[in-house]
Amino acid sequence: MQEKTNSVAAASAAVGLNIHKGKSKVLRYNTECTDPITIDGEDLEDVKTFTYLGSIIDEQGGSDADVKARIGKARAAYLQLRNI
Repeated sequence: MQEKTNSVAAASAAVGLNIHKGKSKVLRYNTECTDPITIDGEDLEDVKTFTYLGSIIDEQGGSDADVKARIGKARAAYLQLRNI
């Protein structure tokens, strides 16, 4: 994974793009490797979950957290409509 990260960083730098190290995160899924992923010598933060396009992605690969979050959002929207 480190090789792929280095390749992306080099390709983006070649066309004048910068990778924001503070916004870049690492989610390890189904792997035993715990070596830190780095860009320009800076370790990227490891996270357990993150939200991508409204869906919650976690390291377990399940959809339980995503379903619970969507039900919670729907419940909140419904309760707001009830007061109209």
